[in-house]
Amino acid sequence: MPSSDLEPPPAQAIDDAATLVLRQFRVVFNAVKTHFQQVEKRAGIGGAQVWALSVIQAQPGIGVNALARAMDIHQTTASNLVRSMSELGLVSARRRASDRRAVCLQLLRAGEKALARAPGPFRGVLPSALARLDPQTLRRLHSDLAALITMLGADDRAAGIPLAQL
Repeated sequence: MPSSDLEPPPAQAIDDAATLVLRQFRVVFNAVKTHFQQVEKRAGIGGAQVWALSVIQAQPGIGVNALARAMDIHQTTASNLVRSMSELGLVSARRRASDRRAVCLQLLRAGEKALARAPGPFRGVLPSALARLDPQTLRRLHSDLAALITMLGADDRAAGIPLAQL
């Protein structure tokens, strides 16, 4: 192996690569931000609410815990979403007769109208794009982003917060 292969890359090359990746993050973040701005402008509600409405529409009678699992968010976050959507008259949350602690969520007419106005994809452009990537690419992204998250010393609890609420 030539000795040049063992030498670290020039600092400029590392800076250039880091700059290119930073630019890619900016493109991703701006695409997400633009989508959520369009959702809010057209539907009059936030992206997380649109996603929740779409899940409730697809699964009438779903409970808050199942909604949280479907959206991959914390149960408290889902409860807060349901509370705000209920206050806006978008959904009804009725207690189950068999278990008064559990609620059944139903889309109301105002929720249907808001959902009809919202541009897709309802779950957001980033989750939709990620779902279309092949498994090998997703594994590589997962590994590389895990290394970045470790270097950032980021709080893993942020993983349960919808992007629309960041």
